[in-house]
Amino acid sequence: MSAPKGGSGAALLSVVALAGSGTMVVELAAVRVLAPWFGTSSAVWTNVIGVVLLALALGYLLGSRLAARPAPLRALAWALSLAALATAALPVLAPLVAELFLPAGVTLDRAASLFLWGSLAAAALLFTPAALALGCVGPLAVELEAARGAEHAGTAGGRVLCASTLGSLAGTFGTTHYALPLLGVRVTFLVAAGVLALLAVSCWVWSGRARGAALLALIGLALPFTPRAPATRGTLLEAAESPYQTVRVVELPEGEGVRRQLQVNEGTDSFQSVWQPEPGLLPPGYYYDSFVLPAWWSAPRERWRVLVLGLGAGTAWRVLEGALPAGTALDATGVEIDPVVVALARRWMDLAPDGDGRRVLADWDARAALRVLDGDYDEVVLDAYANQVEIPAHLSSVEFFREVRAALAPGGWLAINVGGFDLDDPVVRAVASTAATAFEAPALVVLVPFSRNATVYLRRDARPPLPGSEAWRLPPGPVAELLGPLELEGRWALVSPGAAGVLTDDANAIERLQRASLRRAAAAREERLP
Repeated sequence: MSAPKGGSGAALLSVVALAGSGTMVVELAAVRVLAPWFGTSSAVWTNVIGVVLLALALGYLLGSRLAARPAPLRALAWALSLAALATAALPVLAPLVAELFLPAGVTLDRAASLFLWGSLAAAALLFTPAALALGCVGPLAVELEAARGAEHAGTAGGRVLCASTLGSLAGTFGTTHYALPLLGVRVTFLVAAGVLALLAVSCWVWSGRARGAALLALIGLALPFTPRAPATRGTLLEAAESPYQTVRVVELPEGEGVRRQLQVNEGTDSFQSVWQPEPGLLPPGYYYDSFVLPAWWSAPRERWRVLVLGLGAGTAWRVLEGALPAGTALDATGVEIDPVVVALARRWMDLAPDGDGRRVLADWDARAALRVLDGDYDEVVLDAYANQVEIPAHLSSVEFFREVRAALAPGGWLAINVGGFDLDDPVVRAVASTAATAFEAPALVVLVPFSRNATVYLRRDARPPLPGSEAWRLPPGPVAELLGPLELEGRWALVSPGAAGVLTDDANAIERLQRASLRRAAAAREERLP
C-alpha cells in the first residue's frame, strides 16, 4: 500500500474502510463481551450503542479539530494506534470493569437495576476510548483526501463516507455471521486490534515517523488475552460462544439433587436447564415438573404429543419421559434457537437424538417454527427466554397465543413458564391475561413452590381444572404430591381474558413489565431484611 500523500487515494480509502469495519466489530462484539455479566437484552444493546454513538460523535469533533492542525497524517496514525490498543485491551479489562458494577453472587432480583445502569457504566468505561479514537479517522481522512486532490470538501467527504460505510457493512456481516461464531469474542477483538495496528503502522511509515510510534500500535497484541468468566458454583465442564450468548455446562457439588446446569450469560444464581441421571420428576423447586400435570388431567391415551418452544437442554423432555401416566409414550418436538445449546446438551445432558419419537429444530425461532409444524399437539410448553428473565415480545402477544391455540388438538393444553415472584407480579398477570384473551377462557396460574416461577395453564375449548375440584385430583403417587402446595390459599388464581391488559405484536410492554417485576421483587426482599 503506498502513501496516500503520494497520489494513491485508494490507499487512504482502504484505511478508512478497514477502520469502519473495526468500528462495527467493537460495537457488535461489545455486547457479547459484557454478556456473561449483564446479558444481551435490548436495554444492554441500547446502552452499548448509545455509548458508542456518543463516543463516535466526540471523536468526529476531536478529529475535525486535529484535521485543522499541521500533520493530519500523523494524527491519523495516533488515532489508529490508540484504537488498536483500546480494542486489544477490551477482553482483559471487561471482567474487571463488569465486576465493579455486578459483584459475584448477586441474586437475579437484586441485579435488575444493575443490569441496566451497570451495563451503561461498564460500557462507558470500556468502549469510549476505542470508539472515540475511531471517530477521529473520518475527519482526518477527509482532510487528507481533499488536500491530496485539491478538490472540493464535499467530494472528498463523500468518498470517505462511502468507503467508511462499505467497510462498516462488511464489518457488520463479518462480525455477526463469521467472526463471533467461528472465532469467539476474544479472538475477534484480537483480529480487529491487529488490523487497526497494521493500519497505524502504515500511517506512521507514510508520515516518516515509524520508529517507536509503530511499536506503540503493536503493544495491544502482547496483552494477556485471558479474560475471566463470571464465577460459577461447581465444576465447569464446557463453555462455548454461540451466535446468541455465552453458554456453559456446570457440574454441581454432590448432594444438590440435580447434577448439572446449563447456564447462559449472566453470572448470577440462575440456570436455563438442569440434568439428573434418571428421567422423571425433579426435586421440589423446579418448575419443569409442572409441565407433566396436563397429561394426568387428561383422558388416558397411548401417546402424549408435545411441542416444547424453548427446549434448552431438554429438561422438560426428560421430566415428561419419566413421569407420564403408565402406558403413555412421549412423542416430542422441541424448538431451540441456539444450536450451541443443543450441541452441549447432547454431549453433557443426555438430550435425545432425532428419531424414536423425538425431533429437535435447532437454530429455529419458536414462532417461525410454529407456523410450519403440523400441529394437533396434546400440549405446547412455552419456556422461551432470553437472558434468563426476558420473554421475547413476539412470544408474549395475543396474536402468538392464538397461533398456539390453533396448533393444539381439541382439548389440548398450553403450559407457560413465567418468571414471577407472586400472583400480582406484573409479568405473570400480563402474560396470563393475554393468553386467556387468545384462548377465550380463564387462565389458571399456580406458583411453583420454592422457586421464582409461575406456571400458566390454558386449554383449547375447555377450562383448566380448579384446585380442589374433582377434575384436579389425581391417583396417589409422586405426581399427585405436586398438587398439595399448589392448592394453598394465595398459591393459585384464575386470570380472566383482558384482566391485566393485552399484549399485542403492535404494542407490547413486556420489557418494561419485566423490569418492574424485578424491581418489585428487590424491594420486597429489602423489606424482609432485618
